Amino acid sequence: MNLNLRSAIISNVTGNTQEQLEDTIVDAISNGEEKMLPGLGVLFEVIWQNSSQNEKEEMLRALENGLKK
Repeated sequence: MNLNLRSAIISNVTGNTQEQLEDTIVDAISNGEEKMLPGLGVLFEVIWQNSSQNEKEEMLRALENGLKK
């Protein structure tokens, strides 16, 4: 991913409230557009970098469970 894209995405959501961030995430997921995936990836990167080891393990369990068939 281009570093400028990452910076632009972070700049666009910096200062947003939790409600605004949730709206952004829900909108990106519900639209299902491929062009939204990089933005969600950047948001996940921020979440990951700011999570404790326990929170990371919980996210990984949720991801693993969500991907089970």
